Amino acid sequence: MARKVKVGIIGAGRGGSSIYKTLRGIEHVEIAVVCDKSLDAPGIKMAQADGIYTCQTIAEFCQTDGLDLMIEATGVKEVQAEIEQLKLPSTSVMEAKSANLMMHVIEEKEKLSEMKRLKGELDAILNSVQEAIEVAGNDGTIKYVNPSFTRVTGLSATQRIGQNIFEVSPNGALARALRTHDQIFAHRSRVGGSEAEVISNASPIAVEGRMEGAVVVFQPLTDIYKLMEQLQASNQVIDDLQTRINQISTSAYTFDDIIGSHPEFEKALDLARKASRSNSTVLITGESGTGKELFAHAIHSASQRWDKPFIKVNCAAIPETLLESEFFGYEKGAFTGAGKTKLGKMELAHGGTIFLDEIGDMNLYLQAKLLRVVQDMEFERVGGTQTIKVNVRVIAATNRNLREMVKKGDFREDLYYRLNVVELHLPPLRKHKEDIPAYAQSLIVKFNRKFGKKVAGLSAQAEQLLMNYTWPGNVRELQNVMERAMVTVEEDMITNRHILNLVDTPISKLGREFEELIPLDEMEKRMIRIALNRYGESVEGKKKAAQALNISLATLYNKLKTLR
Repeated sequence: MARKVKVGIIGAGRGGSSIYKTLRGIEHVEIAVVCDKSLDAPGIKMAQADGIYTCQTIAEFCQTDGLDLMIEATGVKEVQAEIEQLKLPSTSVMEAKSANLMMHVIEEKEKLSEMKRLKGELDAILNSVQEAIEVAGNDGTIKYVNPSFTRVTGLSATQRIGQNIFEVSPNGALARALRTHDQIFAHRSRVGGSEAEVISNASPIAVEGRMEGAVVVFQPLTDIYKLMEQLQASNQVIDDLQTRINQISTSAYTFDDIIGSHPEFEKALDLARKASRSNSTVLITGESGTGKELFAHAIHSASQRWDKPFIKVNCAAIPETLLESEFFGYEKGAFTGAGKTKLGKMELAHGGTIFLDEIGDMNLYLQAKLLRVVQDMEFERVGGTQTIKVNVRVIAATNRNLREMVKKGDFREDLYYRLNVVELHLPPLRKHKEDIPAYAQSLIVKFNRKFGKKVAGLSAQAEQLLMNYTWPGNVRELQNVMERAMVTVEEDMITNRHILNLVDTPISKLGREFEELIPLDEMEKRMIRIALNRYGESVEGKKKAAQALNISLATLYNKLKTLR
C-alpha cells in the first residue's frame, strides 16, 4: 500500500478551507496540521471538528514532523518568506496561486488519475511474464517455454521442448545469444516452425560465472504495435490535460478592490454586484483605462462560478488569422504546424467565465461563430467535426461605441443584443476626480509593498496637481504616474516635484488665470507660487525657481516674506 502524502495547510480562510475540503476527500493524502492566526477561521473549525491538529503560529506549523508538502494559502509574501526560512529541506511548499489552480482543476484529477493508471498497466504488461519465454542450454537444446509462448506462436510445449534452437530457429535472438555469449536486444525475426514475427530480447544465463544457456523473451509485432498505440493515446490525453491545467487561471480581484464614491461610479458598482448573482451576459463599456477588466474579475469572484476558471481573451491583441483557433482550439493536423490537438479558450472556460476584452475589434466572421456559442453554447474546433458543448458565462468589454458600429455594419446587431443583456458603463476618471485621493493612497500602499518603501502619502500640492489633470488614460494612467513617482521618491511624502514632469499641465489653464487684468503685485505673487509648485520649496528648488523668474535667490526670499 502506497504511503500517504502528509500535508499541512497555512491560511484557513475562504481559499484554505476550500483546499482543506478538497484534500480531505483524497485517499492518498493525510492532512496533518492546519494553521491560521485566527481560531475562528472556517478551515480551523473544520479541522478541529475532524480531529486534525491546529495551530496559530508559523513556527509551530513548520515544526510539524514529517510534512511532505506545505500549502501556503494566505498569499502574503512575509508568510511565504518565513516558511521558506523555517521549513525543513525535505518539505515542499505550494503557494496560494498554485493552490487555487489546484482547486480549479480538481475536476480533471480523476481523468488524469485514470490515464496514469492506464499508463501504469500498459507499462506493467510490457514487463510482465505475459511475454513469451523460451530457455535453451549451451548445446541449443530447448528446455522450457511458458504458456504465452504457445499463445504467441501456436506451438505447444511438447512440440518445442527437446528440439534444438540451432535447427528450428538458427537466426533468432536465442541462437545468437548462445553463439556470441552477449545480450541481444530488439531482434526482429520469425519464430521457426510458426508464422509469428516477433521482437526479441535474449540474454545468456550464468551460474557462478559459468554460462549454462540462454533465455529469450519476445512478443509478436502486432501486440507491440497495439500497446504502443494505446500508450501514445494515453500520453496524448495526459499531455492535453496538463496543457489545460497550465492555461487555466482564476480571477485576481474582488469588489473589495474597487474604490469609488461618485454617484455614477457607485451606480455601475451596484449594478455589477447584482449582475454577479446571475449568469446573464454582461457588456462593460467605457474609455480605455477605466477599470473594465477589474469589474469583470470582481463579477466572476462574487458569482457562483468563483471556484471555476476565469479566462481572458484580448480580441485586439490576437492576430485575426489566429483568433478563431485561440477561441475554439484546433484538431491535430488541422493546418501546418498543428502537431497535436489544442483546447481553445472557450473549452478552457467551461463551467466558469470568459472575458472578451476589446470585443469591438473582433471581425464579422468570428462574430458569427461567437454568436452561436452565446446562443447555443456549442462549437467545433478548427479542423474538427465533433460538436463540443460548454457552459460558459460571457463578460465582454469595449471602449468603442458598438451602437454606431452596428449602424455602420461593422458589428453584428444580433450579437450586440446577445452581449448587451446587462450593460455597465464606467465613467472616465475626469468625471469623478473626487476619487483620485483615495486611488492614489491605495496605490501608495500597493507600491510600498512592491518597492519596500514607507511613503506616507501625498503633499497637498501634489494632490492638487493630480486633481487639476484631465487623465486621458484614466485610472491606468494614474497607476502609471504613481508607480513612476514611487520609484523616484526618497522621502516619506510624494510632493509636486515628483509628479510635475509626469503629467502634462494644460497651457490653457495658465492663460485663463490672467484673462482679466489684475494688479502687478498680485501677478508677481501668483508667478512665484507657480514657480515653487513646479520646482519645490527645497533650497535647490528655490534656486531653480529664482532662475526661472530671472531674479536672484535673495530677492526671491525677500518676496516670499510678503507671501506668508
